Amino acid sequence: MYAARELRNVEADVTVVDRRNFHLFQPLLYQVATAALNPSDIAAPIRSILRRQKNVSVILGEAMSIDTRKRIVTLNEGEVAYDYLVVATGATHSYFAHPEWERDAPGLKTIEDALEIRRRVLLAFEEAERETDPDRQRAWLTFVIVGAGPTGAELAGALSEIARQTMLRDFRRINPTSARVVLVEGKERVLPTYPADLSAKAEAQLKKLGVEVITNAVVTNLNEHEVCIGDKTIPTRTVLWAAGVQASPIAASLGVPLDRAGRVVVEPDLTIPGHPEVFVIGDLAAVPDVPGVAPAAIQEGIHVARNIERAIEGQPLRAFHYHDKGSLATIGRAAAVADLGRFHISGFVAWFAWLAIHIFFLIGFRNRLLVLLQWAWAYVTYQRGARLITRANR
Repeated sequence: MYAARELRNVEADVTVVDRRNFHLFQPLLYQVATAALNPSDIAAPIRSILRRQKNVSVILGEAMSIDTRKRIVTLNEGEVAYDYLVVATGATHSYFAHPEWERDAPGLKTIEDALEIRRRVLLAFEEAERETDPDRQRAWLTFVIVGAGPTGAELAGALSEIARQTMLRDFRRINPTSARVVLVEGKERVLPTYPADLSAKAEAQLKKLGVEVITNAVVTNLNEHEVCIGDKTIPTRTVLWAAGVQASPIAASLGVPLDRAGRVVVEPDLTIPGHPEVFVIGDLAAVPDVPGVAPAAIQEGIHVARNIERAIEGQPLRAFHYHDKGSLATIGRAAAVADLGRFHISGFVAWFAWLAIHIFFLIGFRNRLLVLLQWAWAYVTYQRGARLITRANR
């Protein structure tokens, strides 16, 4: 999206191909999963975003493979030829050689994933309300999140707030505050990519919200009734997966080296070896010392567009250099951590900074306004307005 927009003043015909008709702001996807926002609040139609850019056309279709020799992208229906190609198909969930776990432990990458997680979480409270057996009721009220990176930490904090604040007076037979939220991490601390002091503060904030944190723990098995962590078994009916990602399978069709996660090993200028006309960016690209976060993908998109303009003008391509402006992760209400290089911030200030930055990067004034209003309402009332149980899509 950012590459296409950056090419607005270039004498070129730009074609944007996507299997969805909307652009999704993934950093706020967990808020849809936890009933704080609606899907339309964090997504906008691609055609609407690019409607004023006369050199852009949009195709709704799924890219199936890429022939770099013939310079053709094969779609599910038809094909598209190119002079320059930008591949940004992202990543999907990785279950570490256990694909069968996906049925019982959904990940969070798409709107459908978010709605499925929301359905399972809200349905768990409803089933617990009807359950007469104490053990089965406890299982319904136990939520296990696997992976304590930013997504896992955000989900855990939000689930705890739902139980202890949002649903406090909504049920008659169960006490929602008795819900157990368990966050499991295979490494020695939560938010392992953050500095150790911020990880410790994040864990303290999670525990203050009532989240049970288990580190140095690897899931060995899971099903619809339980999660096994080493020799320990946790009865639960709701498991959420935030432990790993693997690259989009289209990377294999490029015929270039891939890393262990299936990402394309790109050149310093973000092209692929032997094909200076093909650029790979975002979660699909393996770039040394560049994290898989939205700001990095945005910078890559802008850089690639400028490199394409240079190539058209016959100028040499420039290497990509990531400008790290910091990392933020929210834990819950007025609780977050921010790594701003020399400055490490936590608590309300970090939380407010997180809010402001995410509002800024949302595409479209309507979405920014709606999200801001809903966050303000939730902060004042402790309520979440999108608590709808929808039909299962799995």
